Amino acid sequence: MEKGDGYKMKERQEKEYKDLIHRLNRIEGQIRGIRGMVEEGRYCTDILVQVAAANAALNSFNKVLLANHIRGCVVADIKEGRDETIDELVETLQKLMK
Repeated sequence: MEKGDGYKMKERQEKEYKDLIHRLNRIEGQIRGIRGMVEEGRYCTDILVQVAAANAALNSFNKVLLANHIRGCVVADIKEGRDETIDELVETLQKLMK
């Protein structure tokens, strides 16, 4: 589905939507916590550990979103004969693996 501005849209099931938003809220909280640690002048290694945790949470979010994308959008597009979706997926994976 495309929006008038030229970018694609996806309708998500309620469960998927809530899971993604919950994950993002946790990540946002982690980032705020890291900012607070910097503002308080906390020790570098303590901050680095929290940054690693936030990175892990973002990676986990990406994995869930990618799996949902493959199971939903990619499979549907292939069934409908839109093989260009495979190229798009490969390009996205290349960006994620930089």
